[in-house]
Amino acid sequence: MKKIHIVGLGLLGGSFALALKKAKPELIFTGYDANPKNLSDAITLGLVDEAREKADLDTDVIVLATPADTLPGLLENTLNEINDNTLVVDFGSTKSKLCEAVAAHPKRAQYLAGHPIAGTEYSGPKAAKADLLDRKVFIICEMEKTDIHLKGKAYEVLEALNMKLRFMDPEEHDAQLAFVSHLSHISSFMLGKTVLDKMEDDKNVFDMAGSGFASTVRLAKSSPAMWAPIMLENKKNILEGLSMYIANLSKFRDKIIADDFEGLFHEMEKINKIRDILDLS
Repeated sequence: MKKIHIVGLGLLGGSFALALKKAKPELIFTGYDANPKNLSDAITLGLVDEAREKADLDTDVIVLATPADTLPGLLENTLNEINDNTLVVDFGSTKSKLCEAVAAHPKRAQYLAGHPIAGTEYSGPKAAKADLLDRKVFIICEMEKTDIHLKGKAYEVLEALNMKLRFMDPEEHDAQLAFVSHLSHISSFMLGKTVLDKMEDDKNVFDMAGSGFASTVRLAKSSPAMWAPIMLENKKNILEGLSMYIANLSKFRDKIIADDFEGLFHEMEKINKIRDILDLS
């Protein structure tokens, strides 16, 4: 393996480049970002060796790390242009629509549907970290549809990055991520909005904010350019999660209205079991 090309040089694409450069310094990295500032920063920071919109024909792996709504068209165009020895991997947070979009493509076997479960609330090349992907989970969907020889290139890369592989159906992936990732971002954004709305009446409200508020609202600093498309791409599953979440909030509010503090206590006590599931102390 000699050449890697990355489209989308933000947090994930940039972190991937930094980590793989460290693990395999002999590789040549080219890349492109539709945002000129991101592209300039990526070159300055050494995320890629050369800015280039199209990958060389002898590129081994092309990584697509752009917003979810751009991926179907970008993936199809990329598959149309590559030679028979290039593998295309995406880092998108939704998988069902993307896999459907290229299901009948003649070069479908040259695509690996992937999703690294890693990130921060920051975005752009300057947010990239060489250790962001270390020991993180990398989900692969429809593994059996990727050419076995090209799949070996992906395994070589992922092993070099010390990532843990998980295999899922695209629909299962989107349904589960709606609850454990997408819903948590919505919750954080809406808590942030609620407190900002309160701030219009009480300018000092943020003076009362402690570490609990900071940790809960942290995700509200995430990029809208990344998260708005995810809401659209995974609409059905997100709406299901939101309906359940809103119902639980309403029941909790009703207990407060009814002065049912024993009920509140037992409800929170049951929810405390999540510590065991997440192995938290």
